[in-house]
Amino acid sequence: MRISDLKFSQDDKLARITATVQWEDCDRPECNVYIETEKAFADDLTLNPHAFLVGCIIPAMHFGEKRILLDAEICPMLREGLITVMALMKEWSQGTYRPLNIEARTSSTAHSLSNHRRAGLFLSGGMDSLAALRVNKNNFPEKHPGSIKDCLLVHGFDIGGVIERGMKYHVFDRAKAALLEVANDANVTLIPVYTNIRHLCDERQLWLDKFFGAVLAAVGHAFASRLNLVYIASSYDIPNLAPCGSHPLLDSEYSSYDLRIIHRDLSLSRLEKLKIVAGWDVAFQNFRVCLANVPDRLNCGKCEKCIRTMTELVAIGALDKTKAFVENDVTPSQLSQFDITIRHRDPFYRAMMAPLQKRGRHDLVETIKKMLAGHVFWFF
Repeated sequence: MRISDLKFSQDDKLARITATVQWEDCDRPECNVYIETEKAFADDLTLNPHAFLVGCIIPAMHFGEKRILLDAEICPMLREGLITVMALMKEWSQGTYRPLNIEARTSSTAHSLSNHRRAGLFLSGGMDSLAALRVNKNNFPEKHPGSIKDCLLVHGFDIGGVIERGMKYHVFDRAKAALLEVANDANVTLIPVYTNIRHLCDERQLWLDKFFGAVLAAVGHAFASRLNLVYIASSYDIPNLAPCGSHPLLDSEYSSYDLRIIHRDLSLSRLEKLKIVAGWDVAFQNFRVCLANVPDRLNCGKCEKCIRTMTELVAIGALDKTKAFVENDVTPSQLSQFDITIRHRDPFYRAMMAPLQKRGRHDLVETIKKMLAGHVFWFF
């Protein structure tokens, strides 16, 4: 893979950095990848080669490229981190993914960046990132350098990430409006970001299991003139860690000397995160967990992720206290239509059973038991 022709451009509305990606060892078309933001943040967007290197390395491994050639200087700390990333990908794929050569000059000095850079967080509107923001704001004094000052909302993930589903900018604008209320309450700046890096390969399994953390890190590097620290909210707690596109063994390895990336809140279970968000009313009225991106609601109330979150909220006695869902209850028939064991979802459901039992929701507990038991019978 060759990454070349790095450019910065700007018009009346947006600022953009782009690079041309050429494949060398697979039959895929040349393409331009970009990261862009609104004009108000144009001065904070940096033509940083780290952004494109980090964003491209997982697809390059996925398609069997033998090298990444980048005519730019890169930080030796990032180079070492990416070697670790590739070793982990080889292990997770049972040897299918093979480490490639990174052909780029090594920078001998750190970049001369502002001393007034700050901490940021990727904020999707889901429970993980909202809990991360709340915990940080509760634990860090405002003047501490680790206190979050910026939140990055990225288009090109669940919204606009899958080419066949369209870009859905109107859905993104709705999410942005909801999260702006949260950002204002938390005294942070919401920065909308748009990227097509996922389009290098938007296969769902690759994205979820190996790729999405790298794209978050790529976006972080694009804002290294503004940020020196970026948090990524954990997807799983320590007892339930499994290979995932964002993982404590992965995310920090995308750091450079100029930008530190932290995978945070590993000690918090999913239900603990929900309780934190439920105690923060602005966030609890404006969260967005749904991946369906329906036209008229933040959360469709019908997909697996919605039903799972609704059931968790029933378990903590909070579903009827949020307008983010129209529904105030969950039925066994809603639960039973999904496979709750794929992609390491079963720990989330197992954790619900005891609190549901205490609330007298034996119908939901029995449904979960049967679905998990059915999986075990099939598997063995």
